[in-house]
Amino acid sequence: MTQLLYPKPSQLIKMDSNLTTSIGPMQLDRPVMLASGILGISLDVFNRVYRSGAGAVVTKSLSKEPWEGYPNPTIFGVKGGGWINAVGLSNPGAPNFAKMIESNQNIPIIVSLVGSIPEDFEMMIKQFENCKVTAYELNLSCPHVAKVGLEVGDDPELVKKIVTTVKNTTNVPVIAKVGLGTTHYLNTVGTAIESGIDAITAINTVRAMAIDVETQQPILSNKFGGLSGTPIKPIALRCVYEISSKYNIPIIGCGGVSTWEDAIEFFLAGASAIQLGSAVGDNWISIFDKINQGILQYMKRKGYSSIKDLVGLAKKS
Repeated sequence: MTQLLYPKPSQLIKMDSNLTTSIGPMQLDRPVMLASGILGISLDVFNRVYRSGAGAVVTKSLSKEPWEGYPNPTIFGVKGGGWINAVGLSNPGAPNFAKMIESNQNIPIIVSLVGSIPEDFEMMIKQFENCKVTAYELNLSCPHVAKVGLEVGDDPELVKKIVTTVKNTTNVPVIAKVGLGTTHYLNTVGTAIESGIDAITAINTVRAMAIDVETQQPILSNKFGGLSGTPIKPIALRCVYEISSKYNIPIIGCGGVSTWEDAIEFFLAGASAIQLGSAVGDNWISIFDKINQGILQYMKRKGYSSIKDLVGLAKKS
């Protein structure tokens, strides 16, 4: 691994233009984003994350009404790195959250939404009419909550109806977050694209579990959860490569990114931006600046002037 001498924050500001990236109609100053479900829902925390180098922040997945989520234990550390979590999409509900971000002026916020029917999403988006929202990310792939997430993403007709309804409800860019369910995820991607989606986030956590050998029982209260962190990076990378090879759609890579090298791999596979989740828990928000600086050093060393110069290069012979 190449050792980098990271520039100081003042140097990073001068070089930010090199990190500008486009994701469909959405423009970001930096390609590294906070993934959904991390660091809660506080506007103050979002501001700190943005000022620390995130190009955008994705909220926890919001539902039509407040959800309490599952009882503890809800998270388990995996040997060798990574986490299995089944928090249960706990959130204050879209109407309450919209009030919490009404004062936002400068932070690029991507609102993550989860629901069972098109009308759920339509109702939630209307709550944000007076808020500054950069995009909506439709969670079509949560692996551990019934009747939403993967069950939605596995139903092409429902995906079509949801995406069409959302696109008819808002002029804000719309992203579909896909995962690995019972049907081929590429079919979900294709349906979302045909329905007018602006970009794809790939992938969500992977359905998994852990068992305590002493109690001989599942560790998580929900039994099953979603595996995140470094163990799923090769899977997420493969999915980004496959999506970009089959479809002409902007992609946000998500899954196991913890270093600048990981980010570069996702760009080379076809992603125009990446999201961080588990790595934030391990490194706190300094990780955004560190990865941004690593990307800049790599680009300088290789002679690239923009992120788009890197996107999809691994597919060229």
